Amino acid sequence: MAEQVKRKVPYREIRAQYDDETITVYQAYSESIAKAAVKEQKLSASPDFSLQRMTWIKPSWAWMMYRSGYATKDVRQSHILALKMKHKNFQELLSLAVVCGGGALSEEDRARAVRVQWDPERDPALGQLPYRSIQIGISKDISKKWSEEWIESIEDVTETATKLKQVVDGGEELDLQELIDRGIVPVEKPYIVPQELREILQMDLE
Repeated sequence: MAEQVKRKVPYREIRAQYDDETITVYQAYSESIAKAAVKEQKLSASPDFSLQRMTWIKPSWAWMMYRSGYATKDVRQSHILALKMKHKNFQELLSLAVVCGGGALSEEDRARAVRVQWDPERDPALGQLPYRSIQIGISKDISKKWSEEWIESIEDVTETATKLKQVVDGGEELDLQELIDRGIVPVEKPYIVPQELREILQMDLE
């Protein structure tokens, strides 16, 4: 399948579906957590949701497909939720981050409330791309505020993931625009952040 955009993509770049008010991020949950969250529009609506665990959210739809196996990999990841956050809250989350994955963290870095990893981006068929996608780990120190105050809306998009998997498994040679036109891949654009956040996120490192 075609790459997401016909341009030279920076090695580290945030790409996301967003509008003037909000940005969409994804996470996969069990059925019990997802159904209660959608009904009550609150992640902690189910007692199965834990504020004590590190939660990893992703603005990349394709990376969410890779991580969850199109919501088929694990019963604990059987439902994919699209979570909308206001830009100011998303950027505040990023401001609390430390980038991990390149070695041991200092004691000060380990104390930070948010972890960031830059992992290889994927295409809709889960093929690896030559640039990176951001994963954002939310620790128990900030999980309550994030889950109860910073999420504007919650939508179950598992059916969309299932439809995409059917297309991929069926061997249809569709380019990205055709997948978007079918409504099974979102339009994701470069998400611009201030220079201070670029430095925190080490976005200019190759």
